[in-house]
Amino acid sequence: MERLNEILHELGISKVKLAKFLGVSRQMIYNYLELDDINKWPKDKKVLLLNLLGIKSAEELNKIKVDTDYILSVETRMNTVLEEADGTANGSGKSLAGLKKRDQELANDIIDVMKERLEEDKTDESYHIFKYLYHFIQSLDSSRELKYMLAYVSKAAGFTKPLEFAFDEEEQFVFESILFSAMTIYNNGGSSPAKIAESHRRFVNQIEHKIEEKMSRTLELNSARIQAMKELGYTTVTEENFREVLEKMAEIDTRKISNLK
Repeated sequence: MERLNEILHELGISKVKLAKFLGVSRQMIYNYLELDDINKWPKDKKVLLLNLLGIKSAEELNKIKVDTDYILSVETRMNTVLEEADGTANGSGKSLAGLKKRDQELANDIIDVMKERLEEDKTDESYHIFKYLYHFIQSLDSSRELKYMLAYVSKAAGFTKPLEFAFDEEEQFVFESILFSAMTIYNNGGSSPAKIAESHRRFVNQIEHKIEEKMSRTLELNSARIQAMKELGYTTVTEENFREVLEKMAEIDTRKISNLK
């Protein structure tokens, strides 16, 4: 299952998208991926996944090489199924039903640019670019400054007028000014190697600290889930008992907080 998780990550397939493809809840995807063998999945879901990955058995997972061609082939198969599920789709293979015409055109433009770069790039560079872009989009709600970065790049590349402010004008103005100063220093090499190395060291420490916090919280949640299932007498989480398990986990967290006081 570790290899399956690696493949899904390399393909950029989120839990949400995989859940939609398989026709189950996101929580069920987490439950499936926690199993130690794909053969323990429900037969119909296992067949769907194997077909998506273009293999006939779980034993072939280790033979999969994720490159540009493979990514595109998997994406095509997934989009075909999602189109049929949605009932309507546009020419790009992406369902955009319900979006405004302006939004549909923008989505199509983005898809076309990505497809073109992925088709022409024989290295993994474009894949990583769009993978990081995907992560960037996923992180937009966690930091308001991220959208200011997008506006800065649009302006610096000449696509947007410099005094156009689509977001909070005061905050965007300050952020763009600071980012321009930083980019000027970067382009002119105006900072000493020692200062740069120290700044990057602090950056690494901060990220590692966030990763440690995230892992700690993941372990904590997993422990609470196991305890909740034990107290409720369940051996697995299903769509039927998911809410009950979740409420029991919240109760366990409350008990822990009370014991610390």
